[in-house]
Amino acid sequence: MRVLIAAGDAASRPEDVPPGVQLLIREADVVYVMSPALPRRLHWLTSETDDARAEGEERLGAVVDQIRRLGNEVAGAAVGSDDPLVAFDDAVAEFKPDHIVIALRSGAEAAWQKSGLIDGVLKRFGVPITVFDFG
Repeated sequence: MRVLIAAGDAASRPEDVPPGVQLLIREADVVYVMSPALPRRLHWLTSETDDARAEGEERLGAVVDQIRRLGNEVAGAAVGSDDPLVAFDDAVAEFKPDHIVIALRSGAEAAWQKSGLIDGVLKRFGVPITVFDFG
């Protein structure tokens, strides 16, 4: 099974990842991690996304490390677009997953990017998804 993990947030510790997601990661034949750049709304509107890309890189590194600590290797990893659906388009086109895991970021600032995201992913890609957040 090919599992794409979309990391909008990272757990503080691998043990904080829900047990069902831990099982998916352990059972996956291949894991790919995508961490979209997630700028605040004002920064996105003004195209000031450098800080968001840097945060995406940090989040990506943390998630890759956690996956390794859970006992699996990562076949690929990338920071995606600041538009979450475009980030999914790119990752799915490159990786062709059988299952998508979405770790949503929590907090009021994240709400504008989550609106319609899950429905959009389901409609566009037609693969099973698992969604969770740490909030």
